[in-house]
Amino acid sequence: MDEDIRAEAIGVEEFHQTAQAILAEVGKVIVGQQAVVQQVLICLIAGGHALLEGVPGLGKTMLVRTLAEVLDLKFSRIQFTPDLMPADIIGTNIMEEGEDGRRTFRFEAGPVFANLVLADEINRATPKTQSALLEAMQEKTVTVANTRYALALPFFVLATQNPIEMEGTYPLPEAQLDRFLFKVDVLFPSTEELVEIMGRTTGAALPQVTRVADGPRILAMGELARQVPVASHVNQYIARLITATHPLYAEWPDSLVRRYVRYGASPRGAQALVLGAKVHALLSGRYNVAFEDVRAVAHAALRHRLLLNFEGLAEGIRTDDVIDDLLERVPVPAGG
Repeated sequence: MDEDIRAEAIGVEEFHQTAQAILAEVGKVIVGQQAVVQQVLICLIAGGHALLEGVPGLGKTMLVRTLAEVLDLKFSRIQFTPDLMPADIIGTNIMEEGEDGRRTFRFEAGPVFANLVLADEINRATPKTQSALLEAMQEKTVTVANTRYALALPFFVLATQNPIEMEGTYPLPEAQLDRFLFKVDVLFPSTEELVEIMGRTTGAALPQVTRVADGPRILAMGELARQVPVASHVNQYIARLITATHPLYAEWPDSLVRRYVRYGASPRGAQALVLGAKVHALLSGRYNVAFEDVRAVAHAALRHRLLLNFEGLAEGIRTDDVIDDLLERVPVPAGG
């Protein structure tokens, strides 16, 4: 397989300039959706995977394709359908016959062997096929016939899904949802943005982007982000937020967690908050994590990690509503 791309050290100013250049280039193609683009970029720099949810036609696939062009990464697209099989994703062993008549097996790598993998409409495939991505997302390896193959770094999965209420969709297993660092909601554009979209996409000349970063730069940005210090009181705040997502440990009898949540966030939720907050701080030009950074990424990091109970589903409660309630209730330590 391809050799891993190695990173070179960069500073805070270089990080900020590169991030702004990426956002500017993506903005040439994607109209509005600044929060969505920023959250996906935070996820990539943090070394995680992102799940984008929205109705068809909102530009989710276009966003991922544009990022691949801007970042100069090896790109592959997997269109998930009900008849897609795990071997169609990770690859399979093929029997070949040599000139001497001897038969041997050769591994034919699947489309998951890329730096940036677009898992398009991931929830249109069956749970068995969805689960084929689990090892790749968590371990960055693929196992076929008891042989493990390493994926080239950097490795990112950007998955899109339609709302589960739509026909022909299968809900993602909780174990796979937890592998996504962020879940990003893609909302319908405003009237002004819709006019701009029509102008950009129906004319003779389509918007073009230039490459402003590559694999080594993204890895270097991620390494810098992991070095950003987090004060103990910020870590305590994150720990309290995660604990408060569990009904058993929620301190407030009248909270939405107590009433509507069946299971809360896992420790991966805390990791997502820390990593996301570190990158957000650097995007803001700071080399330290503030409470505002944690709150800025809380919805993307936690919305897919809260499992609502029957009452919550029946009443149409959104996990974002629960997170809003938590952010109001969990106190920010003095001086934050």
